[in-house]
Amino acid sequence: MHKAPELKPWGYFVFVLLLGTLLSLSPGSGQGAGQHFAWLPLAIKPWVNTNPIHTGIATPYHADGDGSCMFGTSPDDLMVTALNEVEWNDAAWCGAYVHVTGPLGEVNVRIVDMCPGCQAGHLDMSVEAFQLIGSLGEGRVDITWQVISPDLQGPIAYHFMESSSQWWTAVQVRNHRNPVAKFEYVDEYGQWVTVPRTDYNFFIQYDPGMGPGPYTFRVTDWYGNVLTDSGIVFIEGGTVEGQGQFPQGP
Repeated sequence: MHKAPELKPWGYFVFVLLLGTLLSLSPGSGQGAGQHFAWLPLAIKPWVNTNPIHTGIATPYHADGDGSCMFGTSPDDLMVTALNEVEWNDAAWCGAYVHVTGPLGEVNVRIVDMCPGCQAGHLDMSVEAFQLIGSLGEGRVDITWQVISPDLQGPIAYHFMESSSQWWTAVQVRNHRNPVAKFEYVDEYGQWVTVPRTDYNFFIQYDPGMGPGPYTFRVTDWYGNVLTDSGIVFIEGGTVEGQGQFPQGP
C-alpha cells in the first residue's frame, strides 16, 4: 500500500503559508445566513458563492410596502416582495434588492416582508411587480432571482422605534444599497458593541440601552463594506440620515 509522505513540522508551516497566501489573493465574501468571510493571509476559509442565482416561483399579493421587516408603508414604491419563510433567516434579507426574471420580463424589487409557509426560492411579489414578469391570470410563474446593488439615492438612515429610549434602544437601518450583516455602537467606555438583530428587523440594545446619545454607529454589509456615522441624535419614532452609502457590488 502506498504511504503518503510525512511532512515535517516546518513543512506544515510552509504548506499553510502558501495556501493562505493564495486564498488571500482570491476576491469574494460569503453571504449565507447574513454573514461574510474575510480573506486573510494564513487563514483557510470556505469557498462560497458570493451571489448565487436562486430558482423558484413567484406569486402576487396586494402589498403596501409594510410587513415583517417593519419599514412602514411605501405607497410611492410598490416594487416590493415578501421572501419565503425558509430563507428568511431572522430578517437578514430585509431591505435587500433582488433582480427577478420571469416568463414575461424582469424587475427589481425590495424585500419588505416574509411569506409564511413559502418554500425556498419563492417570492410573493406585489401585484405591481408581479405583472411585469408574469401573467396575473396564471397566479404562479417560474422565476430566477439574484441580489443586486441598485443605483440608490442618498445615504443610509437610522430609524428609532417608537417607545425606545436610552434604556431600551431599538434602531433599524434603512435605505441601504446592500443587505446589512452587522450593526454596532460605541458605548460609554468607548468600546464597540455588536447589537443583536430581531426577527422583525430592529437592532435592540437593552439592559442597559445605548444611553441618551448622540451615538456613533457602525454598519457592515454582507460583503464586508463598513459605514461609520457619528453624532446621530436620538429621536423616538424618528429617522436620522447618515453620511454615506455602501458601494455597488460585492
